[in-house]
Amino acid sequence: MADGPLEYVVIGFEGNPLNGEIGAALREVVEKGIIRVVDIVFARKESDGSLTVLELEDLGSGSAEVYGPIVADVTALLSDEDVRGISESLEPNTSAAVLLFEHTWAEGLRDALLRANGRLIEGGIIPRESVNKVQHATAA
Repeated sequence: MADGPLEYVVIGFEGNPLNGEIGAALREVVEKGIIRVVDIVFARKESDGSLTVLELEDLGSGSAEVYGPIVADVTALLSDEDVRGISESLEPNTSAAVLLFEHTWAEGLRDALLRANGRLIEGGIIPRESVNKVQHATAA
């Protein structure tokens, strides 16, 4: 089981290109010990609105070869129901990767916080687009 903080992200793609393109970038951060992929599931919404949830073993051999080594110890914490709920907002003819990962880089920080009687009160991710808007508004 994971020791560090867990986070999930949903990465959307126009069309249904589940071809392993993001695999190299994921492999890099996993190999550097920055994150550990705990679970990854893919969803595809067809043009008729039907939704298909795909586990690694459901992908073609090319994609499975890309992602397999990155997520060798998948815990299956993301249920089919979780992914379906997350994916409801997908537009027709789009796909998504739902990724649950452990912030392995944060284990030492977590331990130091606990020793100092600290606790995480809140957190979040600010999308790059939002940062760009604020920077643009500040510069104007």
